Order: sequence, then C-alpha cells, then structure tokens
Amino acid sequence: MPISDSKYFPVVALVVAVFLWASSFIVLKIALAVYDPMVVIFGRMMLASLCFVFFIPKFRKQKIHKGDFKWLAIMAFCEPCMYFVFESHAMIYTSASQAGMIVATLPLLMAVSARFILKEKLSRKTLIGFILAVIGGIWLSVYSAATEASPDPIFGNFLEFLAMCCAVGYMTILKTMTVRYSALFITAFQAFMGAIFYLPLLFMPTTTLPDFYHPAATFSIIYLGIGITLGAYGLYNYGMSRLPASQTTAYVNLIPVFTLIMGWAILDEKLNFTQFIAAGLVMCGVILSQDRSGKNG
Repeated sequence: MPISDSKYFPVVALVVAVFLWASSFIVLKIALAVYDPMVVIFGRMMLASLCFVFFIPKFRKQKIHKGDFKWLAIMAFCEPCMYFVFESHAMIYTSASQAGMIVATLPLLMAVSARFILKEKLSRKTLIGFILAVIGGIWLSVYSAATEASPDPIFGNFLEFLAMCCAVGYMTILKTMTVRYSALFITAFQAFMGAIFYLPLLFMPTTTLPDFYHPAATFSIIYLGIGITLGAYGLYNYGMSRLPASQTTAYVNLIPVFTLIMGWAILDEKLNFTQFIAAGLVMCGVILSQDRSGKNG
C-alpha cells in the first residue's frame, strides 16, 4: 500500500505542516529585521510560483469548474493575500511567541464561523472556551512589555488576530474546494494569486526595496517560499482533503507550543509570569472548546 494511502499519512502531513507554520514566525522575524514586509512576502510567493512553473507541472492539468473561480479567488484573497499583509506587519510589532499564542484562537474562530455561516451547532463548552481564549489573548497583550524586538505588542497581537480572521475565510472555502481540486492545484493557485497581489505593492512609496544582500534574511525568504508556501500549505491542504475540517483545524493548537519552544531556543524570547498565566488561559480555552458531542450545553 502506498504511504500516501495510509490513514496515518494525513495526520503526519498536518503535524509537519503546523510545525513548519510555527517555524515561519521565527524565520519571518529574521527576514523582517532586514527587508521590507512587501519584499519578503512577494519574494516567497514568487519563489513558490516559480517552483510550480518549472518543477511541478502536474497542476496545470486541472481545469477550474464553472463558478468556482470567484470562490478560489476569494479564498486566495483571504490567504495568502490579506493574511500576510496583517501577519507580516504584526511580526514587526510583537514577538514570535506571542503571535503563536494568538494563532491558538483560530480553531475557536472556525467554530463560531461554522455556527453562523454553516449553521452548525455551537455548544456551551465551545462558547465558554472561546471567551476564555479571547480573554487570555487580551491579557497576554496588555501585560506585554515593549522591547526592541517587539515595540508595540498590543498592536502587533491585534494585527495577528486580524490575520486569523482571514484564515477563517480561507479554511471555510478551502474545505468546499478540496472536494473538486487537488491540494497541489489549490496550493499553486494560492501562490500565483499571492505573487500577482503583492507585485504592485512593491512599487508603493511606503515600500523600501533592498539595496544590499543579507545571507540570513535571503535564506529566510527562500525557506518561507519553499518550506512554508509550498510545503506547509501543500501538506495542510492535503490533510484538509482527507479529514473533517473540525479535526484539521484542531491541529493548529500545536502551533503556539512549537512557536514558544523555537522562540525561546532561537530568538531568546521570554514570557513573564503573568504572560505565562495568560498563555495558559488561552490554551485552557482552546482545550475546553474541543467539544465533539455536537449538543448545545
């Protein structure tokens, strides 16, 4: 039996995807310390697009069904387009560790979205968990001290939260699209739309184009383009096509754990005691929200 047909392969794919996503906070922080956010994001999108054009031609065989292009376009506009506008700027103002904790609210936002958009039931436990996680996220931000690496963590965490709202739009549409399109095609579509979206932003007066070469920052862009845009999104889109959305979004809960560890080990980031309590409140809210009973109350 091929490995890709194993019932465990989607799970492995999702775990690797969220690990790569967690590492993107660290790598993005390194790149943004040197290059303009628009340069970093366009570079990763263009690099991923070139990989599809020259090395992965299989995606070109897939045709878009009538009426689907607008939904694919909206999905890509949510993520990567607007998502990275918010996240790249968020990483200028806050730490990678705190941004990773804000990501923990994504499954809860998805549950609320499912309740009001897809008309799925929202249990009392999920609602209480959502409230606890939001309180924890606000607490984490309010007690964040400004540092050289995170000059305005409250504003940065708010931008990261807006990025999570964009991710909800992406994941909601993604689940319906994976029924008709391969994970490879959807990942390629996202990369091309992202490159097209960010190209004109390079020429805005507020964008600073690079006039020197920085090895670590350049490698970070390459890693973001191949490892994250190509690898993480490809693996997550594959996992989403094989498992229910309620299960795949739950794996996002691993991102803050991975990010905290990598932020401490690589960037020497630290949370104070109050922030640890707030982070714990976020995680308690997330765990409490994982109610699979499907009953109200």
